[in-house]
Amino acid sequence: MSSPDAGSSQLAQDEEAEAARLVSEAQVGSVGRKAGRGLRWSILGNALSKVGSFAMSLVLARLLVPSDYGVYAIALAASQFLIHINDAGILAATVQWRGKLEDLAPTATIMAFVFSTAVYGIFWVFAPFYADLSGSASATPVVRLLTVTILIDGVTAVRAGALMRRFQQDRLTLANMVGFLALAVVAITLAANGAGAYSFVWGTLASSAVTAVLVLIFAGMPFRFTMDRAIAFHLLKFGMPLAVSLGIEALLINVDKVVIGDALGAVVLGYYMVAFNISSWVPGMIGTAVRYVSLPSFSRLAEKDPESLALGVQRSVPVMIAFVLPFALLMAVLSPALVIFLYGGEWAPAGVALQFLSVVMIVRMLVPLAFDILTSLGATRSTIWLNLGWCVALIPALIVGTRLDGVRGAAIGQAAVGLLVTIPLAVVALQRAGVRLRPMVPALVRPLIGGVLAAGLMILLAHLTRNSLSFVQLSVAGGAGVAVFVLIVVPREQLKRLGGRLIPARAH
Repeated sequence: MSSPDAGSSQLAQDEEAEAARLVSEAQVGSVGRKAGRGLRWSILGNALSKVGSFAMSLVLARLLVPSDYGVYAIALAASQFLIHINDAGILAATVQWRGKLEDLAPTATIMAFVFSTAVYGIFWVFAPFYADLSGSASATPVVRLLTVTILIDGVTAVRAGALMRRFQQDRLTLANMVGFLALAVVAITLAANGAGAYSFVWGTLASSAVTAVLVLIFAGMPFRFTMDRAIAFHLLKFGMPLAVSLGIEALLINVDKVVIGDALGAVVLGYYMVAFNISSWVPGMIGTAVRYVSLPSFSRLAEKDPESLALGVQRSVPVMIAFVLPFALLMAVLSPALVIFLYGGEWAPAGVALQFLSVVMIVRMLVPLAFDILTSLGATRSTIWLNLGWCVALIPALIVGTRLDGVRGAAIGQAAVGLLVTIPLAVVALQRAGVRLRPMVPALVRPLIGGVLAAGLMILLAHLTRNSLSFVQLSVAGGAGVAVFVLIVVPREQLKRLGGRLIPARAH
C-alpha cells in the first residue's frame, strides 16, 4: 500500500509535467505566430515570383532554343553550388546566434566576404575544367560571369541573416520581388535581341545586385569591420561543418545536370531542365518560404527547451506532407499532359522525367526541413553525414540510370535513392539528435490514405480522357483527384469554416 507522501510526490510530479507542457505549448505558440507572419509573406513573395518566373520562361522558351537552356543550366549548377558554400555557413550562424547580433556582425561580415572572394577566385581558375566535364566547353565564360553572384552574396549574407532572425520576411520578400522585376526586364530584352544564354546570366546578375542593395537598406546595420577571435572561432566551429554539408547539398541539387549534360548533350539537358523546373515549383515556392522561417523558428524553440522544439517538429512535418502530396500526385500521374499544356508538344520528352521527379520533389521538401532542425540544435556535423550518405548513393544511381534509360533513368535513380536512403537517414539523424518523431505518426495516416485514393482516381480518369486535349485531362483527372484528397485529409470543421468564408451568409 502506497504512503500518502508517495501519492503527494507523484501528484506534484504530474503537476510539474503538465506545467512544463503548457509552457512548451505557449512557447511554440509565440514563436509560431511570428513564424506564421513571416511564412505568409514568404509564400506570397515566392508565389508571385514563381508565377512571374513561369510567365518569363514561357516567353523565353519561344525566344531561345534548348541548347541555350542547356548552357545556362551548366552555369546555374555551378552558381548554385558555390552560393551554398561561399559564406562558410555564416548566414545560418547569424540566424542561430544565441547572443547579441551587434557583437557578431563585424567579424561575421569580414569573414563572409573573404570566404566568398576566395571561393570565386578558386572556381574562376577551374571553370574550364568544370564546363568541359559538363559536356560544353563553350560554357566557360558563361559560368565565370554568372558565378559573380557569390561575391554579391558575400556582402549581404549577414544582413540577410539578420532579417530572417527578426522574422522580417516581408522586407526580404520585397527585395526579392524588385530583384525579379530586374531579372525579367533584362533577360527578355536580351533574349529578344539574340543574346542566347547570356540573357539569363545578365538578368540574374541584375536581379542579384538590385536585391542586395535593398537588403542592405532594409537591414539597417552599419558596416563595422573588427575581428574578434572568440567569435571567429565560434563561427568556424559552427559554420565550417555546415558549409561542407551545404556544399554536398548543392552538389546533390546540381549533379544530375552535370551527369545528363555529359552523357546526353545540351539539347536533352534542356528537356530535363523543363521537367526539373516544373518539379521545383512547390519546393521553390513553399519550400523556400518555409526555409526563410524554419531555421529562426526552430533555433528560438531549441533555445527555450527541447520539448518546445519537439512539439514544433511534430506539428510542422505532417502539415508539410499533406500540403505537398497532391501536387506530387498531379505531376506523377499527369506529367505528359502537364508539360504539353504548359510548354507545347515540342517539349513532350520532358514528361517522362517529370513523372519520377515528383517523388524527388517530396524528398527535397522534407530533407531540408530536417537539415534546418539539426542546424537549429547546433548539430551541424549530423547534417554532413545526412547529405554525404545521400550523395554517395545518388551519384552512381544517376550515372547508371542515365546510361540505361536517359533522362527517365536519371529521374528513377533519384526517386529510388530519395525514398530508400535519404528519408531513412534523415529520420535516424533527427532521432539521434533527440527529436521525437513517433508522436506524429497518427497525423500521417489520413494524408497517406487520401494520397492512395486520389492517385487511383487520377489514373482511372487519365485513362478515360487519354484522347482528349491536355487541358481537359488536367481539369478532369487532376481536379477530381485533388478534390478527393482535400475531402479526406482536411478536417470537416476546417472545410466548414473555409466554406463560410467563401460563401457569404444569406441576409435574414
